[in-house]
Amino acid sequence: MTRSAHETTSAGSSPFPSYPLPPRAGAGLKTEHIDAILADDYRIGFLEVHAENYMGDGGPPHRALSAIRAEFPLSVHGVGLSIGSAGGIDPDHLERLARVVERYQPGMVSEHLAWSSHDAGYFNDLLPVPYNGETLERVTAHIGQIQDRLKRRILLENPSTYVAFEDTTMSETDFIREIARRSGCGLLLDINNVFVSATNHGWKPMQYLRDFPLEMVEEIHLAGHAEDTDDEGELLLIDAHDRPVADDVWKLYEIVISQAGPLPTLVEWDNDVPEWPVLRHEAQLVDRILDRLGPISMLGSRHAAE
Repeated sequence: MTRSAHETTSAGSSPFPSYPLPPRAGAGLKTEHIDAILADDYRIGFLEVHAENYMGDGGPPHRALSAIRAEFPLSVHGVGLSIGSAGGIDPDHLERLARVVERYQPGMVSEHLAWSSHDAGYFNDLLPVPYNGETLERVTAHIGQIQDRLKRRILLENPSTYVAFEDTTMSETDFIREIARRSGCGLLLDINNVFVSATNHGWKPMQYLRDFPLEMVEEIHLAGHAEDTDDEGELLLIDAHDRPVADDVWKLYEIVISQAGPLPTLVEWDNDVPEWPVLRHEAQLVDRILDRLGPISMLGSRHAAE
């Protein structure tokens, strides 16, 4: 399939089938929480796993995930495809991802607008890309390759960034909108990433959100961030995923839901992971906001019609 065959003007006109998650709170699945989740009276809306943790063929991880998948919707989030890499998509990695997707039939599959590999080297970071025509062509082609192999649309997540490139010629929001239009992918809006990048670069997060194509968003991520300082002593935020969601991020989330309607919303907590009741509390805060603001949102009717 060529790139033009993917091209679309809205998330709803993609040629790929849709596997929507419920518009409720979700949480990143940690093995230490599995027994508590299965025994909990609170039935969380969905759970998300990092695909790379399940690329083996068997053993305890797959037995545990199979038990979860039998009772909950699942989202698969990739961290290693290196979509922005100039070296192309690793075909072996893509095949391993396809096996995970085919085995568990998740509601959503998502990846980051970032790169993390060069030649034979792999980095334990999601590194930024310049926003220009060359990168646009490359990322669009890579998403087309991924979607063709998976036979489904993926969601692309906006990054948290700490530096900007001199050869960037487009805004991040224009760049992401054009990738989605050309490739037919959906978007995953990470609101903590918006707040982290806005603080680090001196943007206004609300201006970013006003420019972001909310009509293409199919999932939201929330997470906690850490505060540090740069070499000049200025505030530097780190996308740490090691603490509760910050109040400023909750406020932005309420604004997004009031405009975009109820959307599946994941609480990420990947470092210094707390006991399940702490993460459960964060998820319940999400559900309360969705219940309060989703029905009166400006774009809420789009979900009711799906």
